[in-house]
Amino acid sequence: MKSVDVAVVGGGIVGSVLAKGLAERAGLSVALIDAAPVIQSVAEVSKANALDFNPFTDTRVIALARRTVDELKALNVPLEKLADIYHGEPPPSIDSIEVSDRGHLGLVNLAAEDYRIPSFGQVVSLSALTRLVASSSNDYEHIAPATVQSVTQHQNYTEVALDNGETRRAKLVVLADGGRSALAQQVGLTRTANDYEQTAIVFNVHTQQPHNNKAYERFTESGPLAFLPFDSDIDNQKSTGCGFSVVWTVKADKAEALLSRTNKAFVDALQDAFGFRQGKIIRVSDKASYPLSLKLVDEVTSHRTVVVGNAAQSLHPIAGQGFNLGLRDIYTLISTLQSERLNKSSIDKDGEFDPGQFNVLNTYAKKRKKDRAATITLTDTLVHTFSNQHFPLVVGRNVSLMALSMVPFAKKQFVKQTTGYGLGAR
Repeated sequence: MKSVDVAVVGGGIVGSVLAKGLAERAGLSVALIDAAPVIQSVAEVSKANALDFNPFTDTRVIALARRTVDELKALNVPLEKLADIYHGEPPPSIDSIEVSDRGHLGLVNLAAEDYRIPSFGQVVSLSALTRLVASSSNDYEHIAPATVQSVTQHQNYTEVALDNGETRRAKLVVLADGGRSALAQQVGLTRTANDYEQTAIVFNVHTQQPHNNKAYERFTESGPLAFLPFDSDIDNQKSTGCGFSVVWTVKADKAEALLSRTNKAFVDALQDAFGFRQGKIIRVSDKASYPLSLKLVDEVTSHRTVVVGNAAQSLHPIAGQGFNLGLRDIYTLISTLQSERLNKSSIDKDGEFDPGQFNVLNTYAKKRKKDRAATITLTDTLVHTFSNQHFPLVVGRNVSLMALSMVPFAKKQFVKQTTGYGLGAR
């Protein structure tokens, strides 16, 4: 039976960055276990099912918050190399943001230069980023495709049994599998879920006017509508700086009707919800959809086990906080293990660092408590506040948006939280 310091379950972007960071920065031996096959070439990606959510072919687009960009650079993830995938151009940054409430006066405009930062973040293809990270390190063992059959916790180690007959003995197991498996429950963690009764429809568009690195968050009666600057090809047509990635959140019963429409009818409905801020919407890509809920594990650690990313908390996409919160999970875990390795109390009887000890995991859990709670509360509150047409709430949220627009300190605090540098962030 092969032994490692850490076994990471889940080879998506969270698991890949974590494996790289633990191996390179914390100096630990790592096995990354992924149920999906590794797909690296463009030809392989184009042949894959665009909706299968293989991390190497996942068509979703994500907004990396300012702090996430900084931390990925600190972990030696060469984001500048993403330009090789984007026609020689770097993926768009978010230099300004407009927040509005459809049919009401509430409106906030934010510009990165006003806060002396280069941008609020960067918009990237999830599959491209995963492939970049996976190809940037050979310092850990990558086992794929392989599914974890069971995790057995012992006093001084944890045993991970795979469906290919192999077993890994690890001092620490990190679950980064997105919560799709029952492994968290298997190690004694409880997961709760709150259905938002909403569906996210994800697609790309081309607009009449260039995006100029501007993002939009528009609240509608059905839910939030996000436009992120992102240039993609649609029907073999290039966006030439006029592209957006869109996440349209609607009530679950409305999603099916929208998706059954013709492209023209769908665009007409989208144009009505978004308005003509970017002129006409002239082209729309294929669409994917998924139901939305708040899923949480009550505790992020168990005996010799840590849960990170969507496996620890799956959030509503409003304000784009979920992925960035998961990246803060793993950056904190890497930093904690790196510093605890120098702590004599974390050395086992054989004179080696034990990353799965209770005191080590307890330190990590304490560090994540405030940031995790604040971000979950922020997103959940925004969902309930801006997806509700109850008159007092409509008035209250528009007064809040107008106040946010006029009060510099409030704007600054909002920017700090959404860029990852707010309450409890470390």
